[in-house]
Amino acid sequence: MPSMYEPCGLNQMYSLKYGTVPIVRRTGGLADSVSHFDPATGEGTGIVFNDFDSGGVRWAIAQALEWYDSPALWRRLVSNGMRADFSWERQVVEYEQLYQSL
Repeated sequence: MPSMYEPCGLNQMYSLKYGTVPIVRRTGGLADSVSHFDPATGEGTGIVFNDFDSGGVRWAIAQALEWYDSPALWRRLVSNGMRADFSWERQVVEYEQLYQSL
């Protein structure tokens, strides 16, 4: 999802839930809902790139292919994404905390 501007779509969340690793540009809701995978720590849910140009997309696709060639790494990345929780049960707690702090 190489969006120039993205207030917050749902496609990246669908991708995470169904085990499709999202490739997104660091902008808006995409940056809020997908974290770049770090093979050293095993944390992260997708591939996040910065530049809104063909070089950025090319880098992200190359990164995906590199990680895909390592089955254990790829399984971890897919699993992380599928465990991401965007449910209202979790969101409500965050909203309540925000409102109480105000």
